[in-house]
Amino acid sequence: MTLNGARVLYISYNGMLDPLGQSQVIPYLRELNHRGVEFTLLSFERPEALTKQDTEIERMRSDLAARGIDWHRLRYHKTPSLPATSYDVFAGIRYGRRLMREKKIDLIHARNHIPATIALRLKQRSGAKFIFDVRGLMADEYVDAEHWRKNSLPYRITKSAERRALAAADGVVTLTERIWPIMKEWPVLQNHEVIHEVVPCCADLDLFRFNEDERRRRRAELGLANRFVIVYSGSIDGWYLTEEMADFFVAVQKQKPDAHFLWLTPAKHDRIRELMRVRGSSDDQYTVIAATPRDVASYLSAADAGLAFIKPCFSKLASSPTKYAEYLACGLPLIINSGVGDSDALITHEQIGALVRDFTEEDYGSAWATISALIGYPDQSRRRAREVAERLFDVRKIGVERYAHLYERVLQS
Repeated sequence: MTLNGARVLYISYNGMLDPLGQSQVIPYLRELNHRGVEFTLLSFERPEALTKQDTEIERMRSDLAARGIDWHRLRYHKTPSLPATSYDVFAGIRYGRRLMREKKIDLIHARNHIPATIALRLKQRSGAKFIFDVRGLMADEYVDAEHWRKNSLPYRITKSAERRALAAADGVVTLTERIWPIMKEWPVLQNHEVIHEVVPCCADLDLFRFNEDERRRRRAELGLANRFVIVYSGSIDGWYLTEEMADFFVAVQKQKPDAHFLWLTPAKHDRIRELMRVRGSSDDQYTVIAATPRDVASYLSAADAGLAFIKPCFSKLASSPTKYAEYLACGLPLIINSGVGDSDALITHEQIGALVRDFTEEDYGSAWATISALIGYPDQSRRRAREVAERLFDVRKIGVERYAHLYERVLQS
């Protein structure tokens, strides 16, 4: 069976006016449309995003339409949490029913738990196939982040919705290999035959690639011509172990005094400056930049290694950080910690970086020794990192291929 003419309703609780929607939703839909899939996209947009000029929203709508994507949007409500989310679910069901009738939808693709709750009701009314794209274990993430207590009302409601969605799903996507054997042991999946696919968070390798000219330009701009640069790209705190990353850099400085830490993060710059100050780092030993999404790749080209420490916990076994793919695509060896998704296997099998297990001075020293050996042959290291990105994290060769294969199997079932 081909995908030509397949009518898919894609529901995302992340907005298309935000960077995540633009990097982790639209590229997949665009490429799958090239294979014949007719997409109707329903997204929930932040109020502040919807206040943008009508011309900007119209430009996005026209751009998506030109790519074969019929975009519909609803307003995202944040507070109070439970009533706001419930309102969004009911609004999504009501709007979705109209789209199902008008578009004669064959398949509903729900990106995570809230869309899956909407999709479940739509499937019950229409009989369409349903894919639950599990972007993470939502209830467990909130518990691990200490926002919810286990067995609290929000936790129980979310886990119940998760079980119902899994029980009804024709297909399930997980981000990691590591979480699926655990999920398969859950009672709801014990006697339920479901088509499964692992689709890690990928990167557009046409956008993320090493560029020597950009490397020279950015390093000259930042005054880093002969420095060894460690980069971190993304938000700080929360899941991201900001203090431990600062500690790692201090440990590296003891071995390599010319090291420089480049923080690419949108906010909390004063927090970073204070962390570095109390650790004795001077202003010329680190840089903090709120880089625009389109500039991130050029800054990554200016670096020599990519760093990311993330809180290791049960829910993070289901996580696939996009920054891993972006670092590798730009030729950077990884410095990451164990216990996050498939990170252990990525380092031990591919040998493209260092794995930190215990966040100790000794562990940091061992990680630096590994990275130091890799960067001794920078051209070779960059080629190797890029090769791994192409083989494991290419949005077209990996992400789109696996989604296309899943769509075909689900539609045939």
